[in-house]
Amino acid sequence: MSVILQSGEYSYEALEQWEKLPEGVNLVECPGVAINSKEEVHVLTRNTDYPIMVFDTGGTYKRTFGRGVLGDFVHGISIGSDDSVYCADAGNHTVTKFTPDGGLILTLGTRDKPTEMWSGEPFNKPTHAFASPNTGDIFVSDGYGNGRIHKYSAEGEHLLSWGEVGVDPGQFIFPHNVVVDDQDRVFVADRECHRVQVFDTDGRFITMWNNIFRPDGMTMGPDGKIYIGELNWGLPTDPPPGLGHRLSIWSLEGKQLARLGLPEFGEGPGQFIAPHGMAVDSNLDIYVGEVSASTAGGGKSMDPPRELKSLRKLRRAS
Repeated sequence: MSVILQSGEYSYEALEQWEKLPEGVNLVECPGVAINSKEEVHVLTRNTDYPIMVFDTGGTYKRTFGRGVLGDFVHGISIGSDDSVYCADAGNHTVTKFTPDGGLILTLGTRDKPTEMWSGEPFNKPTHAFASPNTGDIFVSDGYGNGRIHKYSAEGEHLLSWGEVGVDPGQFIFPHNVVVDDQDRVFVADRECHRVQVFDTDGRFITMWNNIFRPDGMTMGPDGKIYIGELNWGLPTDPPPGLGHRLSIWSLEGKQLARLGLPEFGEGPGQFIAPHGMAVDSNLDIYVGEVSASTAGGGKSMDPPRELKSLRKLRRAS
């Protein structure tokens, strides 16, 4: 049974079930989602046998790739304008680039060899990577062991880095996602500062958007809007109703246009547990990946542990 979510001028049908998994395969949890030019939905999972699962928009499974390259703490996925696939692996401290058919073509960082925590050197638990649609330069949020953004050429040459741990403009606490628009503005989800910061591609601060509760997943839709997943409370208690576990939609000027999600934490249609990755297709349908196992109060902490729902689709109604 679906549920209608309405906010501002936006209305969505929250589907009860979308994906059709191969028999015997589970997701574990889904830290990221991305969509290519063929409208293929790439779901990043923490199932190391099926680390990237590809579906059509109807939820039919097509293929998988990344086995043996991606580990059990993969963190972010994006797809470039040429349909290359970028993955940040916070577990093995690398960023990888795949061809559209899943061939590994570039690795940034040294597998299983993190730099010193808080050193500012790449990488220590990177969280996301995104390629500029204009230049192909790769921007990496080095988020859990560094408060840093790194810029690489499309060929993998390190060009510059900016940021440090803190709460001032240009500083970060767990920079979690990065998106680059067609004007080469770099949007960074600065999770623990409850804000999005905006820079030029040389790291010069432009502006910030405040009062976004723990922005986690972030993507730019084909409508030119920024879609943000807001994570739950983050404490080992039940999250307060309406705080976190929701989605929001923003203009590129930083105006909130909608906020979606029922106030109750849960697995039902219209509810969320821990939104972590976002994607939007050409129909403006929203796909949400959740870290519903490892988040506070998630499936791993239950007695007995169990797998909670971690992949959702919201179908645009108006």
